[in-house]
Amino acid sequence: MALLAACGNDSGGGGNAAGNPDALDGRGEITFATGKDTSGNMVKLVDKWNAEHPTEKVRIVELPESADGQRQQMVQNAQVKSDAFTVLNLDVVWTAEFAANKWVVELPQSQFQLDKFLKPAVDTAKYRDKLYAVPVYSDGGLLYYRKDLLDKAGVQAPKTWTELLSACQKVDALPEATGMECYAGQFEKYEGLTCNFSEAVQSAGGSLLNAEGKPTLNTPEAKAGLNVLVQGFQSGAIPREAITYKEEEGRRAFQAGKLLFHRQWPYQWALANKTDGSSQVAGKFDVAPLPGQTSGGSSTLGGHNFAISSFAKNKATALDFIKFFTSEENEKSNLIATSQAPTLASLYEDAELTKQFPYLPTLKDSILSAKPRPQAVKYGDVTSAIQENAYAALTGAKTPDQALADMQKKLEELTAQ
Repeated sequence: MALLAACGNDSGGGGNAAGNPDALDGRGEITFATGKDTSGNMVKLVDKWNAEHPTEKVRIVELPESADGQRQQMVQNAQVKSDAFTVLNLDVVWTAEFAANKWVVELPQSQFQLDKFLKPAVDTAKYRDKLYAVPVYSDGGLLYYRKDLLDKAGVQAPKTWTELLSACQKVDALPEATGMECYAGQFEKYEGLTCNFSEAVQSAGGSLLNAEGKPTLNTPEAKAGLNVLVQGFQSGAIPREAITYKEEEGRRAFQAGKLLFHRQWPYQWALANKTDGSSQVAGKFDVAPLPGQTSGGSSTLGGHNFAISSFAKNKATALDFIKFFTSEENEKSNLIATSQAPTLASLYEDAELTKQFPYLPTLKDSILSAKPRPQAVKYGDVTSAIQENAYAALTGAKTPDQALADMQKKLEELTAQ
């Protein structure tokens, strides 16, 4: 593995060449700041690294389960220029904010074979055409559905919202569907709502921002997308308790057999297929593309990138650790253990993997056709404005028209700065 010149020592505290905080030098122990590892595989990979690098060990710093909580702690750490975090596990949409604020260092593109990664994933790791992170996990939203019940009702996987609602009505007539709810996604007031709202607008033919980065929420398409969700709550197609759902609450409901359809990321596949008694739907479900207004919908691009804190010591070790995580061997092992979406394109063509994970072609299509969330320097304020107003519409505190008007106004202010 090609390495940059290291000017530090193995005991930690490697210096920065010529006082340059962006210098990728220094060797020794580092920390890895990341959200809660629900799979346990991240710990296994870190243990593997530590066994192979006894003088450059990695210690996991586990951050909150929610994306908002993770970002808050990383931002606070950066604002006081703390060296407590070395490698940061960033949501893909945070790259611009962290790069613009010089909280993470630029990485050498020549040391990563970026052409082997999915292009949408690579794009999320760049800011102004410079690489500030490396895509480790990608993500595309999928429609999980109870294939056993749809088959019994003689229904195909829906491509539109109308077809989805019709399928719910037909399945509801089955005795096996007693007590089941139709559909849920992530609707609590947090980052997941930004993703779900964006998908609803995109899948109705609209967008949050245009090509020039200007808000486009005062359109019939945006209203149609928001109305799908609002009417879902009003009609009961989306259960009332789903307003509190983040990823894990919805996953537990789906695995308990309480949902016919569930919008979720690919990590749910492995967990819902467990045969240890934790899932009541193992072997009974499948996935499809998200539904749209008149045809298939569009996912929000998700995933995580690894970046190096500008304020950390031992950046040379951190760079090698990122290379280790993004090797084909380790991305493959992570897919097998967690069903998370890999970023290396070759793994989607692997016959062994597609046999074990038949959803991979659908997932690849979802990622390649997905749209990113607004890549704004003040992303925290942007997503907060989206969440506040979308949540107000879903709970009835605002009409859809008022929510979109307020959202448009706030995003105009934020993107003009």
